Formats: sequence, structure tokens, C-alpha cells
Amino acid sequence: MTDDEFEPDPERVVALREIADEIRGESSERKQLANILYRTSDLYDESEDTSPEEIVRNVKFILEVTERGGLGR
Repeated sequence: MTDDEFEPDPERVVALREIADEIRGESSERKQLANILYRTSDLYDESEDTSPEEIVRNVKFILEVTERGGLGR
């Protein structure tokens, strides 16, 4: 899959972000999943400049921070 396959798609951005908002909850797992969906929506947001590789790196960072117990530890 190449970056040019992610053409701006405002409807997809809205749909992914609405799902993320519905999923978000109090548990860290729900928050993580919502954050991943939100970051994925950035692929289709013309105001964002990101790539699948950047999103994967960001998701890995989110999971590593969670595993360590947060940023402050």
C-alpha cells in the first residue's frame, strides 16, 4: 500500500473519529484503541501530514508507554 492510496476523505475521517469517541472509555485499553483509530483517521484528513509508517511508530510508542505505566515512570 502506498501513501497516495490515502486520498482525503472527510466522510471517512468523521466516521473513524465517531467510532473512536464511542469506544473511548475509562480503561486504558479503550483509550488506546480510540487513540489508534483517531490516528488512523489522520491518513484521510487533508489537514494532517502523516503516513502509515508514522502511525505504526506512534501506536508502538503508545503501547510501550502504557506497558511502562505511563509517561511519568
